[in-house]
Amino acid sequence: MIYKTKGTCSSSIEFEVQDGILTDIKFNGGCMGNTQGVAALAKGRPVDEVIEKLSGLQCGFRGTSCPDQLANALKAYQSK
Repeated sequence: MIYKTKGTCSSSIEFEVQDGILTDIKFNGGCMGNTQGVAALAKGRPVDEVIEKLSGLQCGFRGTSCPDQLANALKAYQSK
């Protein structure tokens, strides 16, 4: 799935889920070290766990962050 992010330096997140586990994550744009770190930590974890840990995290005064956008992307995935 490809999720278009809002309010962050990254423009989109590409990810795959198999049997409720996040198996692949790639942020397009954003702070490369941070997005790679978030992706590495989230990969292999249950979708619900990632949503719980990352929802609501903020980057400065943006009201969101790349991790928060990943949580939003996973919520959108679950709603489909």
